[in-house]
This record gives sequence, structure tokens and C-alpha cells, in this order.
Amino acid sequence: MIRIAAAGDVHASELTHDRIEESFTRVGSEADIVLLAGDLTAHGDPNQARVLAEACRDLGIPVCAVLGNHDLHEGKGEEVAAILSAAGVDVLDRDSTVYELNGMEVGVVGAKGFIGGFPGSALPDFGEPLLRRVYAETTEEVDAISRGLQEIGYCELRIVLLHYAPTADTLQGEPEGIWTYLGCDRLAVPIAEYRPDVVLHGHAHAGTFEGAIGPVPVYNVAVHVTGRDFYVFELGPHEVEVETVA
Repeated sequence: MIRIAAAGDVHASELTHDRIEESFTRVGSEADIVLLAGDLTAHGDPNQARVLAEACRDLGIPVCAVLGNHDLHEGKGEEVAAILSAAGVDVLDRDSTVYELNGMEVGVVGAKGFIGGFPGSALPDFGEPLLRRVYAETTEEVDAISRGLQEIGYCELRIVLLHYAPTADTLQGEPEGIWTYLGCDRLAVPIAEYRPDVVLHGHAHAGTFEGAIGPVPVYNVAVHVTGRDFYVFELGPHEVEVETVA
């Protein structure tokens, strides 16, 4: 079994420095890997990224992350990613990586995901070029998830790590009027096709913890939803168990 400590929307800043440092120190002995589902910083300020980087440095277990909309707010996403990478964090952007954990190969596909909506309120690939560029951005994320799942197809455990939601299940609790901006059901297409063991995302602070895409469990691990610094999952090949203590 692999213990995965997952969290989204930690929004690191100087104001949260002590809490982040303490939580990462603690989780180093509670899990085999940390997965961070975007919005790693409060506003995408590189100094905020350094707070998280210091917490992750020399942690002793792998840390894998994707960026979220907050991390890109100031247009310095590449710098944020570079700071975290220098501290040993694997920042995935439409790609995949594989870890050897407890004798198992664990593959992680990481992408931001993007907006687009769900049945009843979805952006079409039609009309003004600006809106079609939004649609195209989501398409690139979908293609990256598909490509990544093919790359890790041989792994005993396969995880998709996103920021935006791929299903409306985990948006329940958020106003339906903003679901279009919280995720997109097109992200679910490669997940339904390749059936990873689990999907983790954040972003929807008032959403619901658990959902599914067919037989694939999907968890919204935003700290606002879980109510804890990390939610710990235990995964064996083709199964997932939610721990009662994290």
C-alpha cells in the first residue's frame, strides 16, 4: 500500500508560513508521497513560492504538484515553478512522472485542467476567437491527460493530478452559476477511457469531497473541503482507501 498525502489550495504566503512549515514537517513521517493540486501560492508571487519551497526542501519523501489559477495570476508561473523545482518539487505541466514507492511503480499525470463547464452550461468551440482560444486551451489539457495516461499505462498505480474539476460531482455546494469556471467535463474523457486508479483536484473551495467518473474515484482535496492540512489516502493496485485519520 502507498500512503498519499494530498492537498489543494494551500495558498502559501508569509502569513501562512508557520502552519505550512509545521504541516509539511509532520506529513513527512505520515506518507510516502505528497501530491499538491494547485493554488500553491496566494497570488503567484515568487516570494510566496519560496515559503512552500522551504517547507518541501529536504522533506525526505517526493513532492509532486501542479499549478493553479492563483499561481498564474501575476504572470510568473514559470518562476514559481522554477523555485519549487529547485527545492526538489516535481512540478508537472501537461506531463507525467513515475515513482518507485514500496516496491511499486506509481505514475502521476499532472495538468492544470481548465474551464469550460458541464452539460447545461458549457463553452462551445464557436464564435469569437477569444472564446475559441479558451476552448482550445482546455483541449490541450485534455490531450495532455490522454497522452500522460498512455505514458504511465504500465504502472501498478496511476494517478491524475489536476487543479480544475473534471466532474460536477465534486462541485456540489458551489453555486451552479460558476461551475463553468471551476472545471470542464471534457477533462473526464481520457479519464473515462484509460481509467486511472484515482483523480485528485482542488479549486472548488465550497465543493464536495468525493465524486466519480464511471468507476474512477475523484476527490476534491482543497483544504477548505477536507478541513485538514493533508488528506491521506492508502492505495494499492487498482484500489483506493480513504483513511479516517490524516
